[in-house]
Amino acid sequence: MRFWLCLVFFSVLMFPAAEARIRRYRWEVKYEYKSPDCFQKMVITINGQSPGPTILAEEGDTVIVELTNSLLTENVAIHWHGIRQIGTPWFDGTEGVTQCPILPGDTFTYEYKVDRYYFQLSDDIILWCMQPGTYLYHAHYGMQREAGLYGSIRVSVARGKTEPFSYDHDRSIILTDWYHNTTYEQALGLSSNPFDWVGEPQSLLIQGKGRYNCSLVSSPYVCNAASPQCSPYVLTVVPGKTYRLRVSSLTSLSALSFQIEGHNMTVVEADGHFVEPFVIKNLFIYSGETYSVLVKADQDPSRNYRVTTRCGRGTTHHSSGLAIFNYYPNHPKKSLQQPHHGPLWNDVEPRLNQSRAIKAHHDYIVPPPHTSDRVIVFLNTQNKINGYVRWSVNNVSFNLPHTPYLIALKENITGAFDPTPPPNGYDFVNYDIYNVANNTNATSSNSIYRLQFNTTVDIILQNANTMNKNNSETHPWHLHGHNFWVLGYGEGKFDNFSDPIKYNLIDPIMKNTTLLILMDGRLKVSIDNLYWAFHCHIESHFYLGMGVVLKKEGVERVGKLPSSIMGCGKAKGLRW
Repeated sequence: MRFWLCLVFFSVLMFPAAEARIRRYRWEVKYEYKSPDCFQKMVITINGQSPGPTILAEEGDTVIVELTNSLLTENVAIHWHGIRQIGTPWFDGTEGVTQCPILPGDTFTYEYKVDRYYFQLSDDIILWCMQPGTYLYHAHYGMQREAGLYGSIRVSVARGKTEPFSYDHDRSIILTDWYHNTTYEQALGLSSNPFDWVGEPQSLLIQGKGRYNCSLVSSPYVCNAASPQCSPYVLTVVPGKTYRLRVSSLTSLSALSFQIEGHNMTVVEADGHFVEPFVIKNLFIYSGETYSVLVKADQDPSRNYRVTTRCGRGTTHHSSGLAIFNYYPNHPKKSLQQPHHGPLWNDVEPRLNQSRAIKAHHDYIVPPPHTSDRVIVFLNTQNKINGYVRWSVNNVSFNLPHTPYLIALKENITGAFDPTPPPNGYDFVNYDIYNVANNTNATSSNSIYRLQFNTTVDIILQNANTMNKNNSETHPWHLHGHNFWVLGYGEGKFDNFSDPIKYNLIDPIMKNTTLLILMDGRLKVSIDNLYWAFHCHIESHFYLGMGVVLKKEGVERVGKLPSSIMGCGKAKGLRW
């Protein structure tokens, strides 16, 4: 990956304030009993909903969310996934990195802008950054995201501006997987010795709805197949109209394929950036990714069609999600034809082909710099520490500190985290990425990668075999507060001499989440901004240490921190 580091305090061009609006939301977060897949369990809701309310805004708007934590016995924090947080890093919503968690009974206000701006890097380099597109929000405390605390953010282009494609209607769809065990039960198993893996999900949800086989449960009070809460999500369409579907994934584990029976989809946006359009039948999507696809309702209008998701992990798990593509005026419950099957779970090639096909739209290309000042290689490994299973980067497993990094660095609090620099790579010559490592032991740390001001950094993600023979996991990596260029993918071990010449330096897409598939080893991205987490978006992998924190020099340029983000660790005395 290549990270382009440019300080956010270069000349910034905003749309006139008179055009911007303030979008206010008031949320109460609490547990409720819900049956999203017919099986009743405790779900974290926002104003009684899961998924939560969709945030609607235009670029340049200010979003204000007043959040009351009514979880009674749990803290909470919400991350605004994909939002740059220019000038407001303390509202990124990452507990342990940019804020202290919100205590039970407390009310916390998030406030941030969704802006369009550019950085004048030199006489001939202008970096355009835009916020219109498809984004997400979700819990970023413990493993609460998979308990139902998530939702969509839809940012439209500013009034008077257009997008490079047209459509008649706009819809948001979030794909998730669903477990019947609570997050506490899962966390306990992951933290135990012997290790108790979370296993495969019981269901796949489309916009918060799925269906579990209630015959596997003895009590009808626990699982009720007739519950309206688990009736399939219905997308009603008018024949002949074109629909923009903003498809996002917030799975805790699963890689998915998304398909609409009998219909093609045209990919036009990825993670808030316009894509050179290409047509697909199956959309492969990983946790943390967002896409916009255009679908025309051009099939036989006398019937309805299946919308399905399929699990794409390297397992024999074949759970499917189901929604209804309902042609008006048909009844949503009109009988469907035989099940429509998606691609095989172990067919890797089409997934790679889709990733390689995603290029920047020809009118929105931001060429990346051709050189870098530093190269960091992140080896993704599974390890053990004192007999406990962990996930690691360069054999170092990450732990969040009790005092958030942003507060510790801005307020000059010493002893809040390990000052030892983490490793810049691994033993490239002797490490065998194809087999179980001879020594699977690792260390743990909460140290950070310090990046120099106004420098270019290449970051390579290198996959490797787990502690099981002939096994490698898919890792979707998400970078907070940044967009980056994805310059390439490759198979096997990254070669610093031969591989860089294969990078796409002409029209690479910019994203905030990218994936590392099976043994495929490399990609190159580019970033700008100050303090941010970079981690695997699989809940259990990040919980077990697969992440890092990147810190660019220049803490003195950060504005005064709001007292509301303090109150934990060594920042307890700074809140009031």
